[in-house]
Amino acid sequence: MKLIHTADWHLGQSFHGQERHAEHRAFLAWLLDTLVERQADALLVAGDIFDVVNPSLRAQEMLYDFIVSAHERLPRLDIVLIAGNHDSGNRIELPAPLMRRLRTHALGRVRWLDDGTLDAEHLLVPLTDGSGETRAWCLALPFLRPAEVTGSALANAAADEEAPNDAPNDIPNDYVSGISRVHNQLVEAARARRQPGQALVAMSHAHLHGAAISEASERPIVIGGEESISATLFPPEIAYVALGHLHRAQQVGEARIRYSGSPLPLDFSEEAYPHQVVDVTLDGETLAATEAIPVPRPVAMHRIGPAPLNQVLTELKALKDDQAMPRELWPWLEVRVELEAPIPDLRARLEAALTGKALRLLRLERRLPRVEVAAAQSRVDLEALGPRKLFERTWEARWGQPPDDDVLADFDQLRQDLLDAGDDTSGEGHP
Repeated sequence: MKLIHTADWHLGQSFHGQERHAEHRAFLAWLLDTLVERQADALLVAGDIFDVVNPSLRAQEMLYDFIVSAHERLPRLDIVLIAGNHDSGNRIELPAPLMRRLRTHALGRVRWLDDGTLDAEHLLVPLTDGSGETRAWCLALPFLRPAEVTGSALANAAADEEAPNDAPNDIPNDYVSGISRVHNQLVEAARARRQPGQALVAMSHAHLHGAAISEASERPIVIGGEESISATLFPPEIAYVALGHLHRAQQVGEARIRYSGSPLPLDFSEEAYPHQVVDVTLDGETLAATEAIPVPRPVAMHRIGPAPLNQVLTELKALKDDQAMPRELWPWLEVRVELEAPIPDLRARLEAALTGKALRLLRLERRLPRVEVAAAQSRVDLEALGPRKLFERTWEARWGQPPDDDVLADFDQLRQDLLDAGDDTSGEGHP
């Protein structure tokens, strides 16, 4: 049996204010061709399907068009989607009755029965081969929000039963304990449901201990960062664990436990990642093989610097570009400049260097010199100091030297413009 594992699509992402619909459409078209070429039996999408809980209509349209096209080209394909921490679980599940007609299972939330046990049947999805035979069961766990697994009377009672008698009262009800309880109950239900020869495949959107996170693009799941869970929650009888949330493709401890990573870089810090989906082959109840399939990058991404301005300008000049390329496919560009002194027209100089090049400058980072600041400073009366003097002191603290006359003139003009704008909108004077 062949599965394709992917995650973290982030459809509808705005990248430094720019839409990425062209990139997402290109990825979904490539993924559809890959499913057909490899004759996949199932597609697993491990969360963060959308970038925000209220995605745009275009982002939702892309998802549903993809599902319809996949069913048309591969009528026996099973698709399993789970909500990630960027998704609304309710929104993911809303069209579930319609999507089931397209062999697509959308799981957004966990449910609890009246006796306090997990509604495991809701989360167990049969995966079938080309002949329609059930060859595996997918334990599809959407992102577990703290309110879903902690705090309720039923959750507290169940957690108390599992805790040792001498445990502190606040430990059984924590987030990780709640996640562990959900995993344990779901695994037990899967064991009871499977038949000999059927594999167990888990899918989860979570942060596992020891996994490498991205530099800047992954939103912490829980405030305080105490959300990571242990890989021991996936016992050896689970043939494959398809994970989402971390954007760097990686295995965690064992070849059977993997993050597919995001198919596209979601931040400039991910520019060098090997973006991919994972081809998973099952043989009966066991994992036979995994293969990373590189995802073509429809829009290139460049990082220049950090370096002094002259070097940055030289590197910009050397960048290759294709003038015939549609603007929506022009490469993204981040520039990091090391400064010894302020350059007020820095962005204008960079844009001048890019004139005539098919490149989009999205982010400019100024690396400022370190300035020693006195450990103790006298208390300042802001009203007596006034805006101009406060600006002078702030500038000197940042740059180690007072602003020159041109900078002060620009400040005075900017302040006057703001005062004039205030007069125009309110009709009242300002002090």
